[in-house]
Amino acid sequence: MGRRAASTRIGIADVAAKAGVSLATVSRVMNGNFTVDPAIAERVRAAAAELKYQPNPIGRNLALGKTDTIGIVVPDLANPSFQGILRGLSRAAARDGYRVLIADSSEISSEESILAGEARRRCDGVVLCAPRMGADELAELAPSLHPLVLVNRTIPTGDGAVIPSTVVDYGRGIRELAAHLMELGHRRLAFLSGPERSASNALRLDALNEYCAEHDDVQIAVIAGGSSFEAGHDAVDRVREADVTAVLAFNDLAAMGLLSGLHEAGVRVPEDISVTGFDDIPFARYTTPPLTTAAVPINDVGEQAWHRMRDLLNGTAPTAPVAKFEPSVAVRGSTGLAPVS
Repeated sequence: MGRRAASTRIGIADVAAKAGVSLATVSRVMNGNFTVDPAIAERVRAAAAELKYQPNPIGRNLALGKTDTIGIVVPDLANPSFQGILRGLSRAAARDGYRVLIADSSEISSEESILAGEARRRCDGVVLCAPRMGADELAELAPSLHPLVLVNRTIPTGDGAVIPSTVVDYGRGIRELAAHLMELGHRRLAFLSGPERSASNALRLDALNEYCAEHDDVQIAVIAGGSSFEAGHDAVDRVREADVTAVLAFNDLAAMGLLSGLHEAGVRVPEDISVTGFDDIPFARYTTPPLTTAAVPINDVGEQAWHRMRDLLNGTAPTAPVAKFEPSVAVRGSTGLAPVS
């Protein structure tokens, strides 16, 4: 059998020869440069159409300084909340022809700035979830990452504006959970705190301190915890020693770990102690008992991050730089009336 002749790809040089122009002229026309004489540009486009020339998208993007990708840095991709942000972001970006590259800092705050810088060098912009990074470090780093969108952080720029961001009102969410427990008769509460350097943990603490100041009959003990299932499970003894009737956990994962540990210790939920979470991750309604939590529209957080990034990439200022999301309390079986002393 004879060997099949290999097809020859039509390149920019073929178009240049056909149109009688330089390679640079063809490149400028293909990249939408309007400085080329209209008659010459039309001749180039006609030659390209006749030869059925298809520009190499990689080469075109390199010439334009574009990658059609954005990067996102998250502290823990195993956490369903960050998975939800990524899902909302990537689906929205895909509709506009962009792809998302992911970097996971593995809860190591020192890695966040390094990964963010590497992502910016490889992508057209960065969406940064850096809950552990200090405010001063974030403010110093931000200008080098532009276009930049923050998730659950806000920092002012030098001109008094703010960097576009999507934020959850954690303070309001934790206050509403505390009010729900108070309505059930609970007065001795515990907050199973999140990571020490977490910005959202600080927002929760501030809101709970304000709540206590407004309600003299409510006491809230702060118990060291974390953001993982293991952290909640390991806190069982500290929770039992605190002599409280309800626990506000930093997030759903910690609350689930606490539920598991309490069950192993023979403590009934909610008869002996009530437990709340935060985020309303997909598994929250399937725990035993189902978890009362503050529901966050987490996919929308990611989608709105993309909308702000798209504006930046198009060179326009977002009409609403900060998208704020209000949690809503989802009451389920893990909370009940305070036990009678």
